[in-house]
Amino acid sequence: MRGRGVTADTADLTADETGRIREQRGWYFYDFACSVYSTSVVTVFLGPYLTSVAKAAADADGFVHPLGIPVRAGSVFAYAVSVSIVVAVLLMPLAGAVADRTGRKKPLLAVAAYVGAGATAGMFFLGGDRYALGVVLLIVANASLSVSMALYNAYLPQIATPEERDAVSSRGWAFGYTSGAFVLVLNLILYTGHESFGVSESMAVRICLASAGVWWGAFTLVPLSRLRDRRVVKDGGRPGEGSVGTGWRQLMATLRDMRRHPLTLSFLLAYLIYNDGVQTVISQASIYGSEELGLDQTTLITAVLLVQILAVAGALGMGRLARTHGAKRTILASLGVWTVILAAGYFLPAKAPVWFFALAAAIGMVLGGSQALSRSLFSHLVPRGKEAEYFAAYEMSDRGLSWLGPLVFGLAYQVTGSYRDAILSLVIFFVIGFVLLARVPVRRAVAEAGNPVPDRI
Repeated sequence: MRGRGVTADTADLTADETGRIREQRGWYFYDFACSVYSTSVVTVFLGPYLTSVAKAAADADGFVHPLGIPVRAGSVFAYAVSVSIVVAVLLMPLAGAVADRTGRKKPLLAVAAYVGAGATAGMFFLGGDRYALGVVLLIVANASLSVSMALYNAYLPQIATPEERDAVSSRGWAFGYTSGAFVLVLNLILYTGHESFGVSESMAVRICLASAGVWWGAFTLVPLSRLRDRRVVKDGGRPGEGSVGTGWRQLMATLRDMRRHPLTLSFLLAYLIYNDGVQTVISQASIYGSEELGLDQTTLITAVLLVQILAVAGALGMGRLARTHGAKRTILASLGVWTVILAAGYFLPAKAPVWFFALAAAIGMVLGGSQALSRSLFSHLVPRGKEAEYFAAYEMSDRGLSWLGPLVFGLAYQVTGSYRDAILSLVIFFVIGFVLLARVPVRRAVAEAGNPVPDRI
């Protein structure tokens, strides 16, 4: 009898581990699917291309007038990113609250992913002076990505044990950067050889933009086939309850509940600040390189490709460092490197690709790791059963509240006409974020959230 009991327990454990690994592998593929949008669309092509379209529509003084408001053409992209994030702020908490109330994250993830992929594919029609179309599609795609990532990240505490999360999160980022690098190689081949393919430069850019949407939609099928929803019952509720009204009521309850976990909120505040700097660098780097440094599109694509390749190694390498030194210390070290990178970026000489590549290499080594470890560290601070709600708040910090950086960047250029002045302002985000994170006692924060404290965090 005892022997049979041991065998059954072992079989159950093996089946549980097998199911968890299957979900983890499916989970990685959403990073693989949507990271191409972040890389090819936001980081490389859309900023310079939308700026050129806006300039084509501008008046003699270089201004366009959406809704009658004078906007310098060079600021259109930054403002559009900022508006998209405000829209995401309104949608993400609702999606998270409904997901936790109903236990059905996967259908919401599918809707957000395919709305974003469709808007991205629609960028094929962006041309001439139709900058307003580009702004609308960017807002829809960016907001959809933010909502989908909030739901996607909420799976992490459910599919990985506390000891696995740094590694699982880092592998997800590595998958994303791998796909981004692969598609960028294809983009580079098409863009540099567009004449041999019989298409114009503008058409090549539009194909690159639209293909990111097709890629996003196609590979989203993998996580949708492997992830599973977990029905939840809490606070006397019944599985299946959930509507727009109950979602908003649950959101208000979540906000009240978060006040009971002040250390989790302290981490979110620190993350909000330093990640605002990270997201602004990602979204505005191509404009800085093309408009301020005078670099051509091929150089920019090559630099971003370098970032993608090194970010894979960086994400995995920083994951290993976290196992030795803890996630918090590793993140703090990365913020120090970010500060040095931006200070050096301000002094980069124009038309000097070698120095731009060196800076891109440094960014690649810290980009993936700082984001992956922040995600895994936060997963330890989330009360059980409230993953989607809390990760909606996290995603608001990750993307949703990162509207301040692009807004400041756009305003700085609007006022000074210099992208160097705009890039310099971002240093403060990393300095303040470092100070705030250093003051968070993460081990106590994990314990107060009711979770087991890992040996190294």
